[in-house]
Amino acid sequence: MADFGYTCMVLALICAVWSMLALWLGHQSRSSELIRSGERAAIAVGLLLTFSSLSLIRAFVADDFSILYVAQNSNSTQPTVYKVTALWGGQAGSLLLWVWILSIYALIVTVQNRNRIRALMPGVTGTLMAVVSFFLILLQFVSNPFQPTGRAVVDGSGLNPLLQNPFMASHPPSLYLGYVGVAVPFAFAMAAMLTGRLGNEWIVTMRRWSLFAWFFLGIGILQGGYWAYVELGWGGYWAWDPVENASLMPWLTLTAFIHSVMIQEKKGMLKVWNLILIILTFCLSIFGTFITRSGIISSVHSFTKSTLGPWFAGFWITIILVSMVLLVLRLPQLRTENSIESLLSRESAFLFNNIIFLAICFTVFWGTVYPILSEAFNGTRISVGAPWFNQWIVPLGLSLIFVTGVGPLIAWRRASSQNLRRNFTIPAAASLVVAAAVALYGARHLRAILSFALCAFVLTTIALELHRGARARMKTASETFLGGLLGLVGRNKRRYGGYLVHVGMVMIFVGITGSSAFQQEAVANLKRGGAFEIGPYELRFVDTSSSHDPHKDVLAATLDVYRDGEKVSTLRPEKHFYRDTEQPTTEVAIYGLFQWPPHLGEDLYTILVDANPIEGGYVFKAYLNPLISWIWLGGLVVILGTNVAVLPEFDRQRAAARRPAPQEAPGIAT
Repeated sequence: MADFGYTCMVLALICAVWSMLALWLGHQSRSSELIRSGERAAIAVGLLLTFSSLSLIRAFVADDFSILYVAQNSNSTQPTVYKVTALWGGQAGSLLLWVWILSIYALIVTVQNRNRIRALMPGVTGTLMAVVSFFLILLQFVSNPFQPTGRAVVDGSGLNPLLQNPFMASHPPSLYLGYVGVAVPFAFAMAAMLTGRLGNEWIVTMRRWSLFAWFFLGIGILQGGYWAYVELGWGGYWAWDPVENASLMPWLTLTAFIHSVMIQEKKGMLKVWNLILIILTFCLSIFGTFITRSGIISSVHSFTKSTLGPWFAGFWITIILVSMVLLVLRLPQLRTENSIESLLSRESAFLFNNIIFLAICFTVFWGTVYPILSEAFNGTRISVGAPWFNQWIVPLGLSLIFVTGVGPLIAWRRASSQNLRRNFTIPAAASLVVAAAVALYGARHLRAILSFALCAFVLTTIALELHRGARARMKTASETFLGGLLGLVGRNKRRYGGYLVHVGMVMIFVGITGSSAFQQEAVANLKRGGAFEIGPYELRFVDTSSSHDPHKDVLAATLDVYRDGEKVSTLRPEKHFYRDTEQPTTEVAIYGLFQWPPHLGEDLYTILVDANPIEGGYVFKAYLNPLISWIWLGGLVVILGTNVAVLPEFDRQRAAARRPAPQEAPGIAT
């Protein structure tokens, strides 16, 4: 099995290198035969890496400890689902997953465009194969997942217990689908610069790929946050950990790109800016992969120190240099067709939106690399904690919410005073009402009051846009309000799907604000029958129980939850002790959204910290996290909105089908 998987990797590297060479020669000689050969080689890479990855998964399931990577990340008692997810539990396997996903993307892009945009495809596929080749070189010469153990191994070491969680089965693949997916729009941008075809063709073609990568990167971040919330036992979901930051930064720049590229499509503006954004996004995805695998940062998510760091650093620098050289050479062809006429215009709102996203990204980047730089220059690693990030990110985040609400209210080109009065009066009034209500409720955090007020402002603007559009259709098409609303969304899914995404993001902001500004904490050392209080709840310690399976020992405590003297739930926080790794983990118990009956307003989050042999009791910790469920519900709304936004525009497709197709020689770039 190891020999077969490794052989497939070797053949994949040969095919990837040939693909690059054939595509370049075919482009230079205008040979469609060579280009087709390079594309067929790219398809072969996807198939070969699929065989290689499946062979490693099979080795995990079959407990083939003759492979070192399997012995290090699995054992015979591990549940099958975690044997499969062990593929990405270590460094070599996660790199294989990275390049496997990328090879499948390259295969899909190549097949999808075999009869379209032929002038761009050699550059697109060639760029993807260059990235694939780099990762395959690492896998074969630096971090080989099929390396033999070299000795008889009875059983493996087992997967890190923190990774033995259902969300670790979905979070890394989701994150990788986004991380790796960024390479596709980057490849289109590189092809556009290489060929000089810098119009909207490359943007229209890769738009869905950008949304696809953005969607999965965002979902991966949310899943990672929920994993940290339920698995690490600290009452939070985001700690500004360097690896968390590494996933957030490309998401921020990709979000800016998705907004900014609409201005290029509509107004012919921001062409250079958009190229810079997509180059920056891909560079940040490689940077995140670099800091996770180089061992230069300390994180619960990162791998141990390795020799991969210099390889990734060199690759990262090469990408930046090549991209910037191409961009500078193409600057004369990137002249803007229009310019921003007024600061009070929708174009300006989009630009301010972009600037804020980049400001947040730079702040996160600086806070992430500062400890590394301080150690390099001063010999002392100065850590940057959550208070520093919150000091800068919170005001930038509030500014972002404001611009999100203002954008839809301002006219294109130039807004008149009448337009501003008509569109801002109701949202401004709604935000003031909410601010007053939150203050009367007892909030004393100015930032929290501002956040809730601005969230109300954004939601009101979206509601007004939907209401006005539906009313207009009622008059022109003689429809009911609901029919007009559905027709409105159906005719412009990108726009109104985007609004739905904004609603989801506002819900996430509400959850972040409520849980961070109003969190309560309590700690108690209890014997059986004891109780402690947090907020309106009383928690009574009933008893403990023990259980065992071939994999671990479990200690569970039973807590009855009372509110106003009435029992509302029973919670069972646990401590797990994994015998193979001799490592304990904390399994929290939560009374909230995902329990029955569901509880939307707040999460009661309980932890069995430890037994206290001195006093003969047990130490419990509890957190009360108001509105935190809105984060996870907001994620579901973002999923819904993204799916609406990517649905086909059938009216536009029919109109495009009626237009004659441009004549273009296959496989020849101009």
